[in-house]
Amino acid sequence: MVVQHVLDGNQIGLEPTMNLKGYVLGDPRTDPFINDNSLVPFAHRLTLISTELYNSLKEYCGGDYVNINASNTECVTAMNIYNEMVLQINVLNILEPNCKLAKPRKIEGRRSLADLDPIDIPLTELKNGSAYWCREYNHALSGIWANDRRVRDALQVRENTTGVWKRCNATLAYSKNVLSSVPFHQNLTKTSLWALIYSGDHDFSVPNIGTENWIHLLNLTTNEYWRPWFVYGQVSGYTEKFLSSSGDFTLIYATVKGAGHIAPEYKPKEVIR
Repeated sequence: MVVQHVLDGNQIGLEPTMNLKGYVLGDPRTDPFINDNSLVPFAHRLTLISTELYNSLKEYCGGDYVNINASNTECVTAMNIYNEMVLQINVLNILEPNCKLAKPRKIEGRRSLADLDPIDIPLTELKNGSAYWCREYNHALSGIWANDRRVRDALQVRENTTGVWKRCNATLAYSKNVLSSVPFHQNLTKTSLWALIYSGDHDFSVPNIGTENWIHLLNLTTNEYWRPWFVYGQVSGYTEKFLSSSGDFTLIYATVKGAGHIAPEYKPKEVIR
């Protein structure tokens, strides 16, 4: 949507003109239905669920795992089993542990580190060692660092303008009026831009399958078929190249092998190169 806004501004002569050449999207949640409906086949592809369960889901749910009719008891039952199978999976990267941290003493239960205020996280909880290490510990440390008074002074954060800094602030009040950005992508195929779309292939929040599905909806022509790409002589993922019918617009899609959501966090060397 930002890219479209820039192009619209260029077209009506807004200054300064931006010499836009292309855009990059990493693990983008482009269409909620396409994304969420790809979770079941993704779970099967990565052997999180059995082939028997996957076949039952396809048969009973008719390939729609989002809009489920409560009267369809076979589909509901199969989806309940599916949800149980993936309940304890780390959705950001299925290969990494699903870490939890105890809430402050007065509140019962457990929640993820991401749900806690950085000031509530005792440093003693951030154990160092492969047996206890979780990526959330890095995230928690970033919050502790960003909320340190010396850091805030060095960054010239003005008093009473920003409260506790959070890596992912879920408290912003807004409403969504655009549910899918596929039409924007479709419109951009009429330009001469380049687009790079990449996905971590172990991301269970925005699966690469869903990304591939909406890319195929753009009706582009495959220019280079699925092939591996390499960093330091090792396969780092797979890529395809697509062109518009006019040949002006180019879209390159790439998976990042072993990466989760926010692929550069998991595979920085591969993504940078």
